[in-house]
Amino acid sequence: MPRKKPFSVKQKKKQLQDKRERKRGLQDGFRSSSNSRSGSRERREEQTDTSDGESVTQQIRRLNQQPTHGSGHRYDPNRYRLHFERESREEVERRKRAAREQVLKPVSEKSLELDIGDIYHPGSNLDFPRRPPWNYEMSREQLMSQEERSFQEYLGKIHGSYTSEQLSYFEHNLETWRQLWRVLEMSDIVLLITDIRHPVINFPPALYEYVTGELGLSLILVLNKVDLAPPALVVAWKYHFRLHYPRLHLVLFTSFPRDPQTPQDPKTVLKKRRKRGRVWTRALGPEQLLRACETITAGKVDLSSWKEKMDRDASGASRETGSGEEEEDEEGPAVLVEQQTDVALEPTGPAQERYKDGVVTIGCVGFPNVGKSSLINGLVGRKVVSVSRTPGHTRYFQTYFLTPTVRLCDCPGLIFPSLLPRQLQVLAGIYPIAQIQEPYTSVGYLASRIPIQALLRLRHPEAEESGHEPPWCAWDICEAWAEKRGYKTAKAARNDVYRAANSLLRLAADGRLSLCLRPPGYSDQRASWESHPETLELVMMQGRVGLSGEDEDEEEELSSSGEEEGEEDRDADEEGEGDEDTPTPARPSNLAGPNPYALLGEDEC
Repeated sequence: MPRKKPFSVKQKKKQLQDKRERKRGLQDGFRSSSNSRSGSRERREEQTDTSDGESVTQQIRRLNQQPTHGSGHRYDPNRYRLHFERESREEVERRKRAAREQVLKPVSEKSLELDIGDIYHPGSNLDFPRRPPWNYEMSREQLMSQEERSFQEYLGKIHGSYTSEQLSYFEHNLETWRQLWRVLEMSDIVLLITDIRHPVINFPPALYEYVTGELGLSLILVLNKVDLAPPALVVAWKYHFRLHYPRLHLVLFTSFPRDPQTPQDPKTVLKKRRKRGRVWTRALGPEQLLRACETITAGKVDLSSWKEKMDRDASGASRETGSGEEEEDEEGPAVLVEQQTDVALEPTGPAQERYKDGVVTIGCVGFPNVGKSSLINGLVGRKVVSVSRTPGHTRYFQTYFLTPTVRLCDCPGLIFPSLLPRQLQVLAGIYPIAQIQEPYTSVGYLASRIPIQALLRLRHPEAEESGHEPPWCAWDICEAWAEKRGYKTAKAARNDVYRAANSLLRLAADGRLSLCLRPPGYSDQRASWESHPETLELVMMQGRVGLSGEDEDEEEELSSSGEEEGEEDRDADEEGEGDEDTPTPARPSNLAGPNPYALLGEDEC
């Protein structure tokens, strides 16, 4: 009898993985898991038509791996993954040590004021890649090869001017930039959507100059999620952009307005808002957006159907008696959806004819997690776009006909190069929190700007019975939150500080631990902004919208075991986590002022 060959555990594991992949209908030997080194190497060799080849920054980290179904697929969906520069192991370990050793100290309120010039350095190499010149005589392969060379030159200029420690995370995937090119080329009006908590982060001046200058298009800046910031701060940001960028049209928007007349306690940090009824029809801002589009089109496009649609949605919402969102989706009219997966690669240029066939195309662009898909749902009046708090959820652009004369275009979120601290990028929800290698310094960045320990009633892990509390570091906050929530490791049952850190960062990204940046000079002029007429008008406007939808929202505390369910199909405002045993923190005294929006008080915002 022949002697059996040695068979290692590693070979057996690979054999089982290959068998599992074959059952899923994939090609033999093709690995779809994101943690497979051999599979990643094979994909890089096969994808000759993307930017997965040799890069200026030799280490590129690819996030949000998607499964591939069938062997005869026309394209690889993973070519739209987020591509960021990989951090060195030494840098990650250095930040972990700092999180354990560095004592947190509160920073001044002035440090929350952020100037856009310090982030993007207008006129420098911190630009975004442009589509190189082309002609119709070029083949598809020649065009893509030229774009690849141009993109590598673009990366070379940036990495040659700044070090990796200076640069923030920014997109290194050419495929996603091609989506932006196509959206800008086909749009008549461009919506640049920003998060009101940090609009200066989401507003690249290079894109503003390119759209309003080279393309000659109208740019509407949408300050989204205005329910998450104090009204005075919203008005201050509005006037800041109006002063420095006069060619902008400004619109305030939120898909989930809250009733400012209802007192909000700090305990709602650990509650999620469960939507009931016709939630998307309560969006605040569609009327302003319609007026801006009417001003831009100047009668060249008939937008009366858009106005009629909003009137129908408003009358339907007033007749709504509490039916669920599922019934609403079934009753709503069909929306024509066009998926544009490979169109971005075709040799087409900017449209020479505006408002072709009497249709205005509105392109929605912006950073990840600023609410582009939610804005489209709010305009349509029901959910037609899948939304998620995970950056990179929208992978290729699609078009939606709002009315026969209005077409919306949803572009994937893109991170532009900047000099922003990476910790602030993570807190803004721009980088996928689940993919962070070292989340502790981001928690420390947040804790030095808002009192997390007091808001969440955390007890220091080394606190003595006498009541003396030692100084806090970022690691201590994560460990205290893990102890409070019951996060334990599987084997040793120690406090799972990594999971606790991710949980805190999600609370910040969702707006329940609200960190709002301010325009330069806001601290000195706060009193004037709080008494500004538009501030009071915004409070009244939100109040009318909130009261019209009363009894349609309910708050429900979540268990620690249910925080991750259904993540991909929910909006950031609908996700969260709570603690049924969490005591109610003391209500800050500044909540009794004229600022009904401040969940944690404007001083801590």
